[in-house]
Amino acid sequence: MRWETVIGLETHVELNTDTKIFCSCSTAFGAPPNTQCCPVCMGLPGSLPVLNRRVVEYAARIALALNCSITPLNRFDRKNYFYPDLPKAYQISQLYLPIAREGWLDVEMEQGRKSIRIHEMHMEEDAGKLIHHPDGGDTRIDYNRCGVPLVEIVTEPDFRSADEVVAYLEQLRSVLLYLGVSDGKLQEGSLRCDVNLSVRPEGSQTLGVRTEMKNLGSFRAVRRAIEYESQRQIRILESGGRVIRQTLRWDEDADQSIPMRTKEDAADYRYFPEPDLPPVELDEAFLTDLRTQQPELAAQKRARYCKDWGLSAYDARMLTGQRSLAEFFERTVALGAPPKKAANWIMGQVLRQLSARNLQAQDMTLQPKVLARLIALVEQGRINRNTAVEVFDAVFDGGDPEEYIAAHGLERISDCAQVRQAVEQVFAENPRSVADWRAGKEKALGFLVGQTMRMLQGKADPQTVNKLIRDRLTEE
Repeated sequence: MRWETVIGLETHVELNTDTKIFCSCSTAFGAPPNTQCCPVCMGLPGSLPVLNRRVVEYAARIALALNCSITPLNRFDRKNYFYPDLPKAYQISQLYLPIAREGWLDVEMEQGRKSIRIHEMHMEEDAGKLIHHPDGGDTRIDYNRCGVPLVEIVTEPDFRSADEVVAYLEQLRSVLLYLGVSDGKLQEGSLRCDVNLSVRPEGSQTLGVRTEMKNLGSFRAVRRAIEYESQRQIRILESGGRVIRQTLRWDEDADQSIPMRTKEDAADYRYFPEPDLPPVELDEAFLTDLRTQQPELAAQKRARYCKDWGLSAYDARMLTGQRSLAEFFERTVALGAPPKKAANWIMGQVLRQLSARNLQAQDMTLQPKVLARLIALVEQGRINRNTAVEVFDAVFDGGDPEEYIAAHGLERISDCAQVRQAVEQVFAENPRSVADWRAGKEKALGFLVGQTMRMLQGKADPQTVNKLIRDRLTEE
């Protein structure tokens, strides 16, 4: 029997607001344990939550970017459960009236574009973090993360492979980074993913029994977890067994899923409307204002680069991989650099330097005007391409290209008399190569050109050198 894997995702996005969703505690990552807590996020008696307006704004911007329908009047609910990382024994979330529903996100696959449906998106607060002793000893709790604002994005079960899931997560992360609402750092938990997975006979329209794998924190973990869990369920069914609906965790070291508990239903959480928070009303003026502020996203930039500037799909995808890189490219073009040449320099030399320095594009000190000027110097014939790369490396961390060229005598030789003098000297020193060319050995020309360029320290135009040598060879 052939089997089909069916997957839906619940993705938790940590919003990069300065303060938490219901109090003024800092959300900064990496602070000493339990130093960013207060009575509100610890759930102490008598404390009351106050909604952070910026959280609502960020959530609405994400919803608009995911083509969702905004719920004009949404509200918060209490989700009751008892874990040590949740000090008040409930989480403020949204169930009945989430901020957004029914959207979609298009992802590009090798076989074409696929649209992933968004079932709903809601705002909620994060829980604390359990820190387990590596040797199996005690477990401690850091409550700093309690109350950090999240949005949870729930898809329909539209995925059929790990490749589709990873492509969706990469595209979603790109949207978040372009919006500036999250840093998308998987290693810091800013983007976490729960995978709901089941298998069914190929061609069947009935969903199988699903399991949920919690808080997968890397694309590699997502891929491996999906592949493992799919095969595990298939082995159970083919041996006549029954898949149990349960919650699993992915063990990176063991490379397998580990059962945690049976899967809860919504009724198990005893949801009810949050009594300490009023409903959130989003009027049309608020949403219209947000729409006007939405930036051009990566997919839109890719389409524009191909249509307006004639770039290939590959070039456009590379340039829009980071928002700051795309902005650097556009500013370079705005300063007069031809789009294709600017793209080649950025994908080649800029990315090479960033990789060597382990930097992101937003961290580099190179200014667009420096690259635009360097490209112009090549276009004007004042330096050749190889010299330009040397100059680029020298001024990447700061400096003026023209000052560096002047200080090191790198400007291209445009005096034909000086080139002819070098050609005469090369002919005099290499009579055998001259004779070889006249005997029909075309490769000898390349040797003579190379020797002339070497004598001129690479500062002459190769085409000019080639022409003058040919003219000289045919004089006799």
